[in-house]
Amino acid sequence: MKYTTKTAGILVGLSALLLTSAAQGAKQPNMIVIMCDDLGYSDVGFNGGEEIPTPGIDRIANEGVTFTSAYVSYPVCGPSRAGFITGRYGQRFGFERNPQYDPTDPNMGLPQEEMTIAESLAQVGYYSGIIGKWHLGAHPVNHPLERGFDEFFGHLGGGHRYFPEVLIDTDIFEPVGEKGSYFSRIVRDYKTVETTKYLTDEFSEEAVAFVKRNQDKPFFLFLSYNAPHLPLEATEEYLARFSHIKDQKRRTYAAMVSAVDDGVGRLLDTLDDLNLDDDTIVFFLSDNGGPSNKNASDNAPLRGRKSDAWEGGFRVPMAVRWPAIFDAGIVYELPVLSLDILGTIAGITNAPANPGRPLDGVNLVPFVTGEVDGVPHKAIYLRKFDQQRYAVRYQDYKLVIPGKNSKPQLYNLVDDIGETNNLAHSNPEKLEQLDTMLNEWTLDLQDPAFWGLIHSDEWIKNKAKNKKK
Repeated sequence: MKYTTKTAGILVGLSALLLTSAAQGAKQPNMIVIMCDDLGYSDVGFNGGEEIPTPGIDRIANEGVTFTSAYVSYPVCGPSRAGFITGRYGQRFGFERNPQYDPTDPNMGLPQEEMTIAESLAQVGYYSGIIGKWHLGAHPVNHPLERGFDEFFGHLGGGHRYFPEVLIDTDIFEPVGEKGSYFSRIVRDYKTVETTKYLTDEFSEEAVAFVKRNQDKPFFLFLSYNAPHLPLEATEEYLARFSHIKDQKRRTYAAMVSAVDDGVGRLLDTLDDLNLDDDTIVFFLSDNGGPSNKNASDNAPLRGRKSDAWEGGFRVPMAVRWPAIFDAGIVYELPVLSLDILGTIAGITNAPANPGRPLDGVNLVPFVTGEVDGVPHKAIYLRKFDQQRYAVRYQDYKLVIPGKNSKPQLYNLVDDIGETNNLAHSNPEKLEQLDTMLNEWTLDLQDPAFWGLIHSDEWIKNKAKNKKK
């Protein structure tokens, strides 16, 4: 493993910092989570990407920690975000599909029993805002302001058009369907507003304004870009940067990523200008792997893409910056989870979890600094119910079942990150060990709780049978 740590002095310093802040009534560290949508693993500079310059995003990694083995809890948008926002595997509470855009169904989204990161942080004095994509339910009970957030500027559905001139004004709780939701005007809190800029720029400017407005209190900002999710749309300004890319799809994708990068750079500059650097933890990640067949993203050297149980489906670029605690340029190679973001801020602030629904995420700070030996997670798990896709990452090894009726496969990810050399026959003991771990994990899971944009015929039949009973 190749990662650097601070000396023992920084560990004492961390404890002293938090204790002193509490004693003096100083505000707790701010938290910003920047999430892209369908970003390729290699489409950022800190993961080796060269075709699309990402100096703004790379600052987070270069001035902090790069996680080379970072995973999300699901390889598609909605369930991945449900995992992040609760710090728990969504498979535990039935969130295992992208929800349909249905404001009439209160069950089509995040269950009320689950506590969000915003609801948790509110109990220790944080002010929370979400900017961008929600995708955790369109019914009024699942509106972000009903789930712990104090501000919302964005869209409730899974995607959106980027140019303002095509957007129409509708009631935010009108059942326009998933396709119709892409054309709805952007929402501020509960009301639609008329926007004038390219959507990524709108979200970036709103993020800067949020930080400026709330700089004097502890805040949590979820900057939830829908880029570079389809549709592929970019301004001429951003497209002009990539005139050398001849493939039009790849060129537009690159322009969309570059727009995000500009926004991230402006947000970090704002933290600098306001002297909030040391007071603010900034995470960056993608919600899942890139759908390379649709948006021309690049997941190399990983196998597969969005929706897969291969690494390309749910291993993502991820980095964190907190200058007060982390040295610049740390590379952390042990597996971590997007669920650890809530685990980290909860560990630092003592924000509570929902009783009886413990977090699956952990506080990464003591692992990165070296205060705690060992691994953050014994294993990383995946189940994708409708396609019957499964995976277990345990130490260097990964078991993967790529689909229904597929035999379990085994790979050594340290030697074979591209999952090309199946070791199932040569190492049956390790295969059996991981298979047993997977079976034990699935015992605690629920079936999907709602209809999704995609769902299996078998699930529909079982639902009908249970309804008759």
